Amino acid sequence: MNLENKTVFITGASSGIGKSIAELLADQGCKIILASRSADKLERISESLPCPSMVVKMDLADTKSVHQAFKSLTPEFSAIDILVNCGGVMPLSYLKNRHLDEWLQTIEVNVKGSLRCIYEVLPNMQEQKSGHIINIASVDGKELYKGGAVYGASKAAIIALSKAMRMELSPEFNIRVTAIEPGTVDTSLREDITDKELLEDKDYGEDEPKLNSDDIARAVLYALQQPQGVNVNELLIKPTGKS
Repeated sequence: MNLENKTVFITGASSGIGKSIAELLADQGCKIILASRSADKLERISESLPCPSMVVKMDLADTKSVHQAFKSLTPEFSAIDILVNCGGVMPLSYLKNRHLDEWLQTIEVNVKGSLRCIYEVLPNMQEQKSGHIINIASVDGKELYKGGAVYGASKAAIIALSKAMRMELSPEFNIRVTAIEPGTVDTSLREDITDKELLEDKDYGEDEPKLNSDDIARAVLYALQQPQGVNVNELLIKPTGKS
């Protein structure tokens, strides 16, 4: 599928996986909308892209902020063909240590934030009878572990949501939905962790096999480039060396 001139809205685009996705899709000739809370970083990325691009400041945890971000799109960018739900947080913690605010923030951003963006793009995709929604989930939504209960639950919700979206949106509106499920990726996401006991217990050493953000961007590109009659439902990706 030719992606040239397709309009792509990417959340969490200021760094890591979101940034890599934006750069790779820009090389394919897409028009890129960069969204996150870090407008300064987004502006620098936008200036480096070889394609039309737009920056919107947006807080996924705030319904009004998300709505205003989509309302601010100029006519050139208002008809979104592809949504990439990439923004997220990962404050792993043991349940016994009761990090309630972090638990709730994880659900607010990872699950509700995705729902807020899906809500905004659906009218146009339904009208044009086409579109592709990429939800960045995680292997943690399938393979749970101590300390990852809430984060894993948030990503399991995204995987389940993606499946139900395909059931409802694909037959009637020709909207494709893909869940990308990365294993460990070399990003700053683990900097969200504040649970000292968990940090002492877990080995996050440099010798741990990790994926690069570009690996996930290529997976997104693979899903998007399939013919219109092909929906890549899920892609689970792990670094070589991890079972």
